[in-house]
Amino acid sequence: MTRQIALLANPTAGRGHADQILDAVTARLAASGAVVEHLIGDDAEHALELARKAAADGVDTVVTLGGDGMVHIAVQALAETEVSLGVVPLGTGNDFARALGIPTVDPLAAADVVVGNHTRRVDLGRSDDTWFATVLAAGFDAAVNERANAMRWPHGDLRYTLAALSVIRSWKPVPYLLEIEDSTGATTVREQEAMLLAIANTESYGGGLRIAADCDPADGLLDAILIKPVSRLEFLRVFPGVRQAKHLTHPAFERIHARRIKASAPGVIAYSDGERLGPLPLDVECVPSALGVLVPPPS
Repeated sequence: MTRQIALLANPTAGRGHADQILDAVTARLAASGAVVEHLIGDDAEHALELARKAAADGVDTVVTLGGDGMVHIAVQALAETEVSLGVVPLGTGNDFARALGIPTVDPLAAADVVVGNHTRRVDLGRSDDTWFATVLAAGFDAAVNERANAMRWPHGDLRYTLAALSVIRSWKPVPYLLEIEDSTGATTVREQEAMLLAIANTESYGGGLRIAADCDPADGLLDAILIKPVSRLEFLRVFPGVRQAKHLTHPAFERIHARRIKASAPGVIAYSDGERLGPLPLDVECVPSALGVLVPPPS
């Protein structure tokens, strides 16, 4: 049977070259014999509506052309279905693609992965009815995202740098209450102050910040990362090293493997896949093998 592919595109991605890349990727997919339709949403809500309709109509694959935000939209439509997800990264972060070995620089190389049609089942995180593929942030990192989103200027990485410097000036350890269900089903409750809490399905967020380095997205567990209280100066010294995973050896670092985590703390807004999720408390669970993703075959 002819393969049916829906291409979910962000028209603002690709630094202004989205249309040309869309045409090139479409041609590459069509050359494999697939029938390709374009899904161009007016906004995130419309894009999700289009992705859900495509899945319901029986497409074989939905391919995102954009960044982790587009992946986040597609995941809401494809979780716990047999429709596979292909990813052609055009965003600034591309953490999900990077975690699964999908090319992040060459869109046509990523399109070739879709053509190869090699599927890997991976876990997803879920909080209420919202799914996430990468990391749920609920601490300093989320506060920086919140501050940056409120800034009109500057654009790009500088905005996040200025937001981080603004947030750290008054940031204090957060008093978390954590209810943790481990791999055996046993539940523990603990109070823990920390600079941040990140609940990870894959190892990185923010365009390569490896907060949960070596996290396995197919082990049936989430990795809860805590950076316990340190001085602001020490935190400013430690946090930039997250990109190289240097924080893993710091005494303030702790990793907890869990099936489910309920996190409570006053005044904390959570983000998942870089998108605003809402305030704590949140109940977060790992749903094993919830998504089929097209990845390069094992070498």
